[in-house]
Amino acid sequence: MTIFQAVVLGLVQGLAELLPISSSAHLALTPYLLGWTDPGLAFDVALHLGTLLALGWYFRAEWINMAKSAWHMASTRRIETIHDKRLIYLVVATIPGGIGGLLLNDLAETTFRSPTIIGVALVVMGVLLWAVDRWSVRARMLDEVTTRDAIIVGCAQVLALIPGVSRSGSTITAGRLLKLDRPSAARFSFLMSMPITLAAVIVKVPEAVRAEGISAPLVAGVIAAAISSWLAITVLLRYVSKHSFGVFAVYRVVLAAVVFATIASRG
Repeated sequence: MTIFQAVVLGLVQGLAELLPISSSAHLALTPYLLGWTDPGLAFDVALHLGTLLALGWYFRAEWINMAKSAWHMASTRRIETIHDKRLIYLVVATIPGGIGGLLLNDLAETTFRSPTIIGVALVVMGVLLWAVDRWSVRARMLDEVTTRDAIIVGCAQVLALIPGVSRSGSTITAGRLLKLDRPSAARFSFLMSMPITLAAVIVKVPEAVRAEGISAPLVAGVIAAAISSWLAITVLLRYVSKHSFGVFAVYRVVLAAVVFATIASRG
């Protein structure tokens, strides 16, 4: 893999991971459409280190408050503040994704990366995202999230193991279905992505390093992913404060059409 290819994949991963358009689909499709060798799931997950750095820095105030909450709850054995509750909800929401990742990891690395499956998933989740966002009228704020909400959104995160579904797409859709307003659904999606992303990075980065070493392409890809992830967070939170998620649904359907056309052209 060249540095240019790694940078392209890093930029794609960072943008697509946090926008509801599926980074796994884009990382599987980019080499397929451009005729490059697929670097595999380990490299894809290694790029998530860049996303992890961007999430950690952007939401650093939130994470500092939740770290204080962890200490407070350990010391007092009481759940009192909103940050205490938010930390509990993030832990609860992470559990289904962790279990799903352990059970379905082999399928995620092989069968699920089929272009046909990706195309179908892009369309299905795109339609669901548009429909739920369109008809979810009553809005709740992030501070109103409950344990039930965390469990449901956490279960939705498991669907993201199928490239084309999108982790942010499935969790934002679940959040909107639960009547969270658009910025709150996006913020909760971003916050809950960090623990599961950290777990994936811890498991897969050593595998990528063993395969390629700490190479220039790997480092370049991670840096590119960090930059584009920061941009994606900033743009999405500002955009959805005034607009719907409809544009992302349309993009998903158009991308699926490109995928199906490419599959047909290659026989």
